[in-house]
Amino acid sequence: MAVAMVFTEEQEELRGTVRRFCESRSPSAEVRRLMATDDGYDPRVGELMASQLGLQGLAIPERFGGAGFGQVEQAIVLEEMGRVLLCAPYLATVIAVNALLTSGDETACAAFLPSIASGGAIATLALAEDGGRWDEDAVTLSAERSGSDGWVLDGHKSFVLDGGVANLVLVAGRTWAGVSLFAVEGEAQGLSRTSLPTLDQTRKLGRLEFAHTPARLIGAEGGAWPGLTRALDLAAIALAAEQVGGAQRCLDMSVEYAKVRYQFGRPIGSFQAIKHRCADMLLQVESARSAAQYAAWAASESSPEVPVVASLAKATCSDAYFYVAAENIQVHGGIGFTWEHDAHLHFKRAKSSQLFLGDAAYHREHLAQRIGV
Repeated sequence: MAVAMVFTEEQEELRGTVRRFCESRSPSAEVRRLMATDDGYDPRVGELMASQLGLQGLAIPERFGGAGFGQVEQAIVLEEMGRVLLCAPYLATVIAVNALLTSGDETACAAFLPSIASGGAIATLALAEDGGRWDEDAVTLSAERSGSDGWVLDGHKSFVLDGGVANLVLVAGRTWAGVSLFAVEGEAQGLSRTSLPTLDQTRKLGRLEFAHTPARLIGAEGGAWPGLTRALDLAAIALAAEQVGGAQRCLDMSVEYAKVRYQFGRPIGSFQAIKHRCADMLLQVESARSAAQYAAWAASESSPEVPVVASLAKATCSDAYFYVAAENIQVHGGIGFTWEHDAHLHFKRAKSSQLFLGDAAYHREHLAQRIGV
């Protein structure tokens, strides 16, 4: 694990640059403004992320217009975004990029990835349906041939991250041959989108309806699930990194408050009960960080451990973020429960992230199956 926790000078510079950008572009007031909008993000910020920092293309291979970095650098960026609850369709695009790259379809990658890398396209992966499951058997949306080389989709997808704003939707559908992956344009005929009410208003989810919607097959018909499995593992690692950033921010908020909040003539941080809370929070954060960083390193090295460490990281970081976010409210006392305080924003993000892509119990079961327990 020590290997994954040693960052190069270039990686540390990346962290510093992204942190400064996120802090300047995503202060609390801006987060609250954007979460109240329908789209939930500022297109100008997305343009700057692409043109000035190249974040959308960070982990896209150079031959497809990206920077060619790996999952460690991607995790650094997502951790910094998680700290400030950046409202942007970035995680959705990261997940979609991985789905394209793991599909093995070089032609599709060449067609779609350059526009994603340049910031011209927002992409998302539509896999789960109303049941909220992320496994192969849960894919029921039907796909049928149309003409010589076309396809049409009928059915629905739910809990689609940034599904309302994506102009490229990668859809898992079922043909007679099995689960297949399709690309659908955001304005395609027969595609309708509905925003879903969410606990975490900083992250938008949508329900997509497909009614004989034209689509393009990606990869081999019926052969998408192995690639999607890999993509979901990478998505879990990406989300785990984001959760670490949020958990660290909650710990920082608690420590800062414990230093300045006085009771009985002394800072509450001097009380043993608060010290113990903060120490427990620190333990949770550092455990989560170790799990997320090792998983990102394993993914960057294409290690055979990825299926195991992805579920381990997601379960560990989900529980840690939720625990620390809840404790942060307790340390702040009454003010932490108010709408005006940012503690509740992290609490809601922690809960929604805990459930997205499968909760901790799901991933522990997944982990047990993968190691043969």
